[in-house]
Amino acid sequence: MKHSFLKMLPAVALLAIGQAGCKPNGTQSAVSGDAAAKTYVAPGKYDEFYDFVSGGFSGQMSVYGLPSGRLFRVIPVFSVDPEKGYGYSEETKAMLNTSNGFVPWDDLHHIALSETDGIQDGRWVFGNANNTPRIARIDLKTFKTAEIIEIPNSAGNHSSPFITENSEYVVAGTRFSVPIGDKQDVPINTYKDNFKGTVSFIGVDKTSGNMNIAFQILLPGVNFDLARAGKGKSHGWFFFSCYNSEKANTLLEVNASQKDKDFILCVNWKKAEEYVKAGKGQKKTVSYVHNTYDEKKHMASSTLEKEVLVLDPKELKDMVYFMPCPKSPHGCDTDPTGEYIVGSGKLAAVIPVFSFTKIQAAIAAKNYDGDYDGIPVLKYDAVLHGEVQKPGLGPLHTEFDANGNAYTSFFVSSEIVKWNVKDLKVLDRVPTYYSIGHLSVPGGPTRKPWGKYVIAYNKITKDRYLPTGPELAQSAQLYDISGDKMKLILDFPTIGEPHYAEAIPAELIMKNSQKIYKLEDNQNPYATLGDNKARVERKGNEIHVYMTAIRSHFTPDNIEGVRLGDIVYFHVTNMEQDWDVPHGFAIKGANNAELLIMPGETQTLAWKPEKVGIFPMYCTDFCSALHQEMQGYIRISPAGSNVPLSFSTGTNMPSTGTVPAAEKPAAK
Repeated sequence: MKHSFLKMLPAVALLAIGQAGCKPNGTQSAVSGDAAAKTYVAPGKYDEFYDFVSGGFSGQMSVYGLPSGRLFRVIPVFSVDPEKGYGYSEETKAMLNTSNGFVPWDDLHHIALSETDGIQDGRWVFGNANNTPRIARIDLKTFKTAEIIEIPNSAGNHSSPFITENSEYVVAGTRFSVPIGDKQDVPINTYKDNFKGTVSFIGVDKTSGNMNIAFQILLPGVNFDLARAGKGKSHGWFFFSCYNSEKANTLLEVNASQKDKDFILCVNWKKAEEYVKAGKGQKKTVSYVHNTYDEKKHMASSTLEKEVLVLDPKELKDMVYFMPCPKSPHGCDTDPTGEYIVGSGKLAAVIPVFSFTKIQAAIAAKNYDGDYDGIPVLKYDAVLHGEVQKPGLGPLHTEFDANGNAYTSFFVSSEIVKWNVKDLKVLDRVPTYYSIGHLSVPGGPTRKPWGKYVIAYNKITKDRYLPTGPELAQSAQLYDISGDKMKLILDFPTIGEPHYAEAIPAELIMKNSQKIYKLEDNQNPYATLGDNKARVERKGNEIHVYMTAIRSHFTPDNIEGVRLGDIVYFHVTNMEQDWDVPHGFAIKGANNAELLIMPGETQTLAWKPEKVGIFPMYCTDFCSALHQEMQGYIRISPAGSNVPLSFSTGTNMPSTGTVPAAEKPAAK
C-alpha cells in the first residue's frame, strides 16, 4: 500500500514532458477568433462580474472586472498600505493588532463571499491570514476591511475562510500542527505525541456580520489544506482535506507522501452545536485579539479575548469522521447539489468523488476501517461514488457549472479538465500557461453557479508578458465555458501571488455601494465639521490639529508654535459630499505614510518632528484644477522656544519671536 514518492518522480516528470509537448506553441492556436469581442467592455460600460482575488504574500485582496480583466481596487487587509494610509493612520492601526503585537503583513490565500440560501448575496467577503492566524471580513458596501479576528490554538491558517450556505460560520483549519495547551517547550521529534491540529468555527452575525469564535474542535496532528461546506442535502456538514497522516516533522515532501491515502475530515457541525448547547465543551484559557472598524466613528478598536470553547471528538462521538482520499489531497469541493464531494490528491492518478448519501449510510452502519487517533475512518469503497480515470497530473481544485459539470486544475500537466460529475467522464481539456494553481467559476462553490467563465490562477507565467527583471508577472486566464468546449479568451496580470478567487454578478454589489460618508453621520471624536471649527490645541507635548479639507485648501494651512519633542496629530476631515472627491494628506519629513480621506470621513496622521524648520504639507490625491495649490506650512521651533501656538488660513499672522525661553533676559 505504500510507495516511495521519490520513485514516482521520474514517471511524473516524463508524463509532464509529454503533456507539455502537446501544448500550443503560441496564443494564436489557443485563443478563439472572437476573443476580443467577448472580453471588450466599451468605455462607459460596466463589467458583468466583480472578481475578488487573493493577493497571496502581498497580504491584500484585489478586485478585477470580468470579462475585461481590469483591476479596480486593491483592498488592504492584513498588510499596511501607504497608498491608502491603512495601518499608518491612527484610525486603522488597531486593525493589525494581534496577541503578538502589531503585525503589518501576512499571506492571504483564500477568500469566501457571503451566502444566503447557498447563493452569493454580495454583503461581505472574507479572507484568511495564513501566517499569523486571522480571518478578515470586508464590507462590500465600502470595500473596506471591517473586522479581523485572530485564531488561537493555531499555527498557520490555510484551510479557511470557507463558508456555510447561510453564512452561519466561516472556518479556519490549522496548516501546521503544534503543541496546544500549557506544554509548549517539547522536542520536535515528539510530534506524534504532542502536536495537535484544530478547526475553528467562527460564527457570523446574520445582520451585522460581526464574528466570534463559536467553538474549536481538537484533532490529530495532521495538516489541513482546504475545505468546503455541505449544501442542500449535506447542509450541516463541513469537509476538510488533510495531508501528513504520517505525522512527519521533517522533509515532508518525502515523509508526508508515504501512504497511498490521506484523509478528508467530515465534521457534523450541527452535532457540534448540540454539544455546545448541552455544555459539553471545555473552556480553555487563550489569548487572541479581535479588531473591528466602526464606520460611524471611522475608527478601529481592539479587544483582547481570553477564552475559547474546545470540543474533543474522542469524548464527543458522532461528530467527526475521516474518509480516505488519495494522495496528499489539496482540493475538497462539494457540487451544487451537495451530494458529491470531490477530493484532489496532488499525487493521485485519479480524482475520487464521494457520495454524501453513502457517507451517511456508512456512518449508520458503522462501516469503518478502524480509527485514526480515536476518530472513525469510513471505508473508502463504502463512501465512494466513483473515480475519474486518467484525468491529468497533479489535480488541485475543482469548481462547478450549473449543468452538472466540474472543472479541475492540474498543476503538473498545466491544464483545466472539464468532466461530468455523475458519470465521471472527461469532456474537454485546455492548456494553461504555466502551472495553474486554483481556478474559479463565478458562483462555482455555491448552489447557483453563475457559470459563463472559468478563470485560471497561474503560479508561473514565463513568456506570457514583457520581462520585468528576475521576477515574473503573476497571471490569470479567462476561459469561455458557455459552450461544450472551453475557449481561452483573455489573460491578464494580477498582483501578489493569486491563490483563490470568487466572482459575483456586479449588480448584486453595485446596488448597495456606498459612495460617501454623510457628514451628519460622522461620529469620529476628532471630526471637524466646518472651517469655523478648525483649530490647533496643545495637550502637554501633544499638538492636535483639527483640520478640514475641501477643494482646494486646508483649514488651517499655516501653523506655528510646535516644538521639537512634540507629537503632532493631524485630524483631517474631508468636507466634500461629492463621491468622486477624496483628498490626501502628507507632510514633508513624515516617516509613515500619507492619508487618503474619503468624502465625509475623518482620518488621523501622527507625526513627530525630528528637525527645526518649515515643513510643507499638501494634498496627495488629485482633487481639482487647483490641486497643486492645496498646501500649507507648519513651523517647528526648538524645544523650550517661546513661539506661541497659532494657526490661520488666508491671513498672514504677525511674526513671532524664536528666542528660547531659557535665553530670555531676566525681568528687572
